[in-house]
Amino acid sequence: MKFNRLENLIGTLSLEKLKNSTILVVGLGGVGGYVVEALARSGIGNLILVDYDIVDITNFNRQIIALNDNIGKYKVDCFKERIESINEDCNVTIYNLKLDNDNIKDIFNTKIDFVVDAVDDVRAKTSIINYCLEHNIDFVSSMGTGNRLDPSKLTITRLDKTYNDPLARVIRSKFDKNIQKRITVCISTELPIKVKDKSVIGSNAFVPSSAGLLIASYIIRKLI
Repeated sequence: MKFNRLENLIGTLSLEKLKNSTILVVGLGGVGGYVVEALARSGIGNLILVDYDIVDITNFNRQIIALNDNIGKYKVDCFKERIESINEDCNVTIYNLKLDNDNIKDIFNTKIDFVVDAVDDVRAKTSIINYCLEHNIDFVSSMGTGNRLDPSKLTITRLDKTYNDPLARVIRSKFDKNIQKRITVCISTELPIKVKDKSVIGSNAFVPSSAGLLIASYIIRKLI
């Protein structure tokens, strides 16, 4: 059995909960990709994936889907194929689009147990957060992981408790203090490193991936 070691750890009833759960992951980059990988390997029965981008050579230093054979292919297609090769019993729904206020209702067209916001776009992040808050859907929003080197500085907390994160600062400005307390985020408390070329965000193989695994762990523990 593929998941017997996980079942030995969490129990049969908990594993059954995971099989019956539906997780939506928006953004399949360095963070979101590892969320998907861990959820697929944890027996999640239903995954909904949203991304509009293709696999590019610049993704190779941090994204699990970045393989030579995948260059130029849409990320959602690559992940669907990858998940099916890991767990053929997982139902995978893909949306090859950029989420916005006009299409968000089309994506949330089924019962969803948990949402992962792993996008960089501020408008998309606020749309996802607002929708989840309005419809009482559990979610985690990933803040910045770029220009950092220390994965041990990652943590899951409330938006109102964030610091040292320029992206979190922007997101905080979109919500009042009371709402911030209802927003769960994954954040690095490490100060971003100043890079020579400010037009390019520095990244690596271990901080975004660790954020993704931390988020996946949080979701699994919440579900069971």
